[in-house]
Amino acid sequence: MRTDIHIGVFDVIIFLGVFQGLLLSWFFIKNSGGNRKANLYQGLFLISISLAIFEEWLNNTGLIVRALWLTNFSESFNFAFAPLFYFYIWTCLNPDSKRKTWIHFIPFFFWTLYMIFAFVQPDGNKYNSYIQTKHPDWGYLPWVDSISDDPLGFRRFVNHLMLLQLAVYIFMSARAVVMKFRSSGESFVRTENTMLRVLRNSVIHILILISIMILTKILFGMRSDIGGYLIATYVSFMIYATTWQILNRSDYFDSPASFLFFPAVKYRKSSLSDANKEEILKKIRREMEEGSYFTNSLASLAGLARQINESPHHVSQVINEKMNRNLFEMLAFYRVEHAKKLIRQDKQGKITVEELAELVGYNSKSSFNSAFKKYSSKTPSEYRKSPD
Repeated sequence: MRTDIHIGVFDVIIFLGVFQGLLLSWFFIKNSGGNRKANLYQGLFLISISLAIFEEWLNNTGLIVRALWLTNFSESFNFAFAPLFYFYIWTCLNPDSKRKTWIHFIPFFFWTLYMIFAFVQPDGNKYNSYIQTKHPDWGYLPWVDSISDDPLGFRRFVNHLMLLQLAVYIFMSARAVVMKFRSSGESFVRTENTMLRVLRNSVIHILILISIMILTKILFGMRSDIGGYLIATYVSFMIYATTWQILNRSDYFDSPASFLFFPAVKYRKSSLSDANKEEILKKIRREMEEGSYFTNSLASLAGLARQINESPHHVSQVINEKMNRNLFEMLAFYRVEHAKKLIRQDKQGKITVEELAELVGYNSKSSFNSAFKKYSSKTPSEYRKSPD
């Protein structure tokens, strides 16, 4: 049994990408702020794709020969990427969605169980399967009689099935993003909405990955692993880029700090004077009360800052310090106040709760009801019966 090991520059890049991807996934999953569901799906997606490119790294370097028990350990993840990515997109656009998701992962769970037949194969057979793909010029070991690693013949079509599933879910993801662009009146090419820009770019990156996979399969055959190596390299650079964006947006470096000491007081180093804060506060209130920015379902800190021509950091500071709220609490307050006004004006009760929620900037009835109850101690229906 040959155990030749080869580690090149791109193998180092891929290995570090795997490590960084697993680290990032932990932060996404542990993140309790913002959209927790979207963070969870993004974290699980990163884990899945990191483990998949780790196996590709093992195969390409030859280290898999020294750990044959890991052979094909990530194959079932091929059926987790697409639904995880789709639900990341979906929950970003519909954070309060109650859709059942487990049914979409039936192929993943089935394939995980089906791979037991491959996992129990003798090491000699696993070695032969490896060199058949990677090093056909090496000598084969004697094949050992064993149960088939593919008793139903499904694994012959794993690439076809994976590409079919990817096509379906990426189409659904792209369709959801495009529909959101249209409903919000944003330009697909030149949008200034941060969330839509991130989702658009995510779909584009996945389409690039699929294109690489399809082209390499066409050029080198369905059983070729060349596409996997190119994809592993591309994904590694995507992970590095994501890490850079996260660090670039962090306020960790806004005050003196080291890995042993974290800034204790938020905004301690702020350059805003009290007069500056009051001026920004006036701009925020004017935009909320006269401009009705809160009715935008895609309202964000960056968007509000652009509207009033101030930095997002300063806007966030003023909202926190002067209004004792965060951005989402402030938006909810103004949305509820506007909803109460609309209810009082709707004497005949023609506006439904769903329509009311949409008019004030909510995508879901449940989120609207929760916010309304929080800031008025009544549901919209109760308020309609006995307004203030």
